[in-house]
Amino acid sequence: MDNKFRNIIEELEWRGSIKDYTPGAKEILIKDKITCYNGFDPTAKSLHIGNLIPILGLQRLQNFGHTPIIIIGGGTGMIGDPSGRSDERNLLSKEKLQENLLGIRKQLELFLDFENKKNPAQIIDNSEWLSKINLIEFLREIGKFFNINSMLNKDSVQNRISREDGISFTEFSYQLLQAYDYLYLYEHYNCNFQMGGSDQWGNILSGIELIRKKNPSQKHKAHGITYPLLTTANGEKFGKSIEGAITIDSNETIPYKLYQYFFNTSDKDVLNYIRIFTNISVGEFTELEIEASKNASSRNAQKYLAEEITKLVHGEKGLEDAKRQTQGLNFGDWEILVDSDYEDLYRNSNTTANINKKLLQKGIDINKLTVDYYICKSIGESKRLIQQGGISINGIKINDEEKIITTNDLKAGKVIIVSKGKKNHKIIKVQ
Repeated sequence: MDNKFRNIIEELEWRGSIKDYTPGAKEILIKDKITCYNGFDPTAKSLHIGNLIPILGLQRLQNFGHTPIIIIGGGTGMIGDPSGRSDERNLLSKEKLQENLLGIRKQLELFLDFENKKNPAQIIDNSEWLSKINLIEFLREIGKFFNINSMLNKDSVQNRISREDGISFTEFSYQLLQAYDYLYLYEHYNCNFQMGGSDQWGNILSGIELIRKKNPSQKHKAHGITYPLLTTANGEKFGKSIEGAITIDSNETIPYKLYQYFFNTSDKDVLNYIRIFTNISVGEFTELEIEASKNASSRNAQKYLAEEITKLVHGEKGLEDAKRQTQGLNFGDWEILVDSDYEDLYRNSNTTANINKKLLQKGIDINKLTVDYYICKSIGESKRLIQQGGISINGIKINDEEKIITTNDLKAGKVIIVSKGKKNHKIIKVQ
């Protein structure tokens, strides 16, 4: 797809992916080839969809010939970034951090080219240098460049100080370590740009200032640029559903769930998300924008967004599964679902309940099932809905008020989907 952007700045600005930047940063990105890094602390074993914004930023940088570096915070992850937090993070064990590191590395390889001979992406664990720090030397050589008043004035610190629990020295020191990361990369990897979310602007500036003080003859050589933090049109945090965070790990968030999240994007947000998360060209976007304004009810924009992101994260197979499950569950074509679809729903659905297999072997009355598993409020409601054709088992309407549900009703040998109406589904898993 030819987007015909002349440079990375033109593309990022068109996609609404730039908020703050240091003086001269745009000009350098246009005329020079730079090395840029973005850091991710391994606080979980999977990145979430909000992380796609910086990842795609690095991908687009690489497409224009710049070199991306990803710092996986094996060192800083043991402390935790207070930015955007109202409370202290739980400190993770080394074993858990390593597990998370491996998971994130694997995911990043889906988006960035590590084999490119001209500007290959790199993944580096900052524990390589942070774990070797001598405290006294660090305080003498690095700590002396930080003004405590400036550190206290950081928004991330002020927000925590104003709370009853305050902020620990552990988290307070995070900004020193992140700044040191930038200095280390600047001196050892010729890295002169840092990118991050707008909540990282203060930390980025701290790194730039440290580089300037340690290398006074190289003024204005280090730069920073941030992405705007994304929220919905209603001000809600992007990347969260009713059931929790949407991750890019298919074991945590199956392709169907990812597809549904973006398919349910509001009309107010959908075009903005398309620019940010897809590689749509300006011409294609204009056509889609005109179509959406004329016929928003078609939800073609939402469909485009959901398909592109699902394919980006999970490939053609993941998209195929998501579309089939959507057609089955949301549009009533249950016959197209296969055992693997029920397996997916079994392992990754938050609308679930558990049932003992022995109970099913004996058989359970349909009305008791719907009440016990909070599908209906009463036996009376259950019977009434059955009479009206409003209760289904695996897409088949129940007509018999006395029907007994058994193991014969299981799909893939382990799951029953009980539906109240067309869209209210309860997934009951056998234990």
